[in-house]
Amino acid sequence: MGQQEKVATSLAGAVGEEISASLAPVDAELERRYPGDPGTRQPVHTVYVPGDVFAAGTIRSWGDRALTALDEHAPDAASFAAVLGLADDLAEPVYTRVRAKLEREPIEDLRIDFEDGYGNRTDAEEDEAAARAARLVAEAYEQGTAAPYMGIRMKCMEAPVRARGIRTLDVFLSGLMEAGGLPDGLVLTLPKVTYPEQVIAMVRLLEAFEKARGLTPGRIGFEIQIETSQSILAADGTATVARMIQAAEGRATGLHYGTFDYSACLGVSAAHQASDHPAADHAKAVMQVAAAGTGVRVSDGSTNVLPVGPTAQVHDAWRLHYGLTRRALARAYYQGWDMHPGHIPTRYAAVFAFYREGFEQAAARLARYANRTGGDVMDEPATAKALSGYLLRGLDCGALDIGEVARLTGLTRADLEGFSGPRRGDLTASAQ
Repeated sequence: MGQQEKVATSLAGAVGEEISASLAPVDAELERRYPGDPGTRQPVHTVYVPGDVFAAGTIRSWGDRALTALDEHAPDAASFAAVLGLADDLAEPVYTRVRAKLEREPIEDLRIDFEDGYGNRTDAEEDEAAARAARLVAEAYEQGTAAPYMGIRMKCMEAPVRARGIRTLDVFLSGLMEAGGLPDGLVLTLPKVTYPEQVIAMVRLLEAFEKARGLTPGRIGFEIQIETSQSILAADGTATVARMIQAAEGRATGLHYGTFDYSACLGVSAAHQASDHPAADHAKAVMQVAAAGTGVRVSDGSTNVLPVGPTAQVHDAWRLHYGLTRRALARAYYQGWDMHPGHIPTRYAAVFAFYREGFEQAAARLARYANRTGGDVMDEPATAKALSGYLLRGLDCGALDIGEVARLTGLTRADLEGFSGPRRGDLTASAQ
C-alpha cells in the first residue's frame, strides 16, 4: 500500500452549485432536443405500392415474385453468390436466410402511395381508395399478415394538392379507427416538404385528429420526405432539415431521401440521378447530422433500375442494387426504398452479408469490452454502443440469431440494449 494522498481543493461548494444552476436550462434543452434513439426496430427498407394497386395479397405476392426471380435467375447459393461477389463462407448462409425471409416476412415496411405513384384522380375515386386501404391494413393486422410497419404517403402540403392530401389522411386514419384503432406499426409519410411551416401544419393536423378521436396527444408520428433543395439549405443559409425536426415537436420519426425529385430539383440529368451521386451524398450527410441524437432516423432513397428481362439484365440490376445498398449501410443509412419485387432479394442479401461478415469481430470486441479483457483495439463506451447497435440491427432483420450472438458475446438482448445507450423511455418527463 502506498502513502495515502492528501486531497486539496480551492473552490467553495457554492461554485459548482451556481454552475449547475446556470446550466439547468441547457440540460433541459439537451434532453428535449436530443432524446436519443427510440429503441424500436428500424425496418431495412420501405416498399412503395400505389394506392390503386395495393390489395390484400400484396405482401405475399411480392414475396412470391421475389422467390420466383431467384428460382429463375439464381436457383442456388453458388449462382447467387457469383452474381453478387459474395465470399464463399457467406454464400450459403446468406442465400438460405434470404429465401427464408422472403417466405416469412418479405416486406418490413409498406407504404401505400397516394402521391406520385398514384397521381391525381377524382375525389370520389381517391376517397374510395383511401377507405379501402384503411380496411385492408386493419384486416392485415387483425389476421397477422401485415408487415411490421404499414401506412400511407399522402399528397404534400403545397397549395394545389393540400386539401386532397388532408382529406386522404383523414379518410385513412378514420377508417382505421372505425376498424378498431390505430395499429402500433402505423407510419405516415409527408412528401415534398420545403418549409418548416409545412411540418408545423402536419403537427396541427394530427393534433386535431387526436382530439377529435380522443387519442393520447402525440400518438401519431410521421416521416418527412426530403425531396427539394430548400429542405436542405434555406434561403438564409441554414440547414432547413434541422428546423423541420424541431418543428415536428417530437412527432418526426424519419427523414427519407427522395432520390429522383431531389436530383431533378438540382438539375441533375436523368441518366445520373442515383443515390450515389455527389448531390445525394451531400443531402444525406446534412440529414444525418441534423437527425443525430434526435431519435429521428435517416433513410436512403431507391434505384429505378428494375431487375426485369433476360437473366444477364437481371444480374446487372441486382449487382447495382446490391452495391448501392452496401454503400448505404457503410454510411449508416440502414433503410432504403424498394420499388419492385425483384429488388428485395438483393436488399436482404446486402443487409444479411453486411451483418454476417462483421458479426464475429463485432461480437468478440463487445465481449472483450463487457468483460474488461484486453485486445488489439482499445474500445470506449461510444464504440460499445456502435457494436451493440450493429448486433441489434442484425437480430431485428433476421441476419443474426440470438443464440449465436449469445454464444459469442455471453450477452442477452437486454444486455445489448443496455450498451446501446439511452432510449426515449429512459429519459425524464422533460424530454417527452
